[in-house]
Amino acid sequence: QVQLVESGGGLVQPGASLRLSCAASGIIFSTYAMRWYRQAPGKRRELVAAIATGGSTNYAYSVKGRFTISRENAKNTVYLQMSSLKPEDTAVYYCYAASWDNNYWGQGTQVTVSS
Repeated sequence: QVQLVESGGGLVQPGASLRLSCAASGIIFSTYAMRWYRQAPGKRRELVAAIATGGSTNYAYSVKGRFTISRENAKNTVYLQMSSLKPEDTAVYYCYAASWDNNYWGQGTQVTVSS
């Protein structure tokens, strides 16, 4: 049974930092590209950051320079370090695992940026 379990969300003030984690089980983690998506109320789900099996990364323009995605294959975990958070970063953040023949979603973790 495949599980992706996100954690680390919460309520923070603008300018603060948060680190999201996504722990995977039931897959050979090192063979999966990992992504973080987010969905704000009334908006479409959007790709935030991605990391390939080899470690190369890509970011949405809106978070480039503020967010960092990383992976720790020994712990089957992908991270999203978020800094200089803005109210517009408020959303449910989802972890996504993709291989050539399978893909899986986590259940999401809420991030709220508000003063």
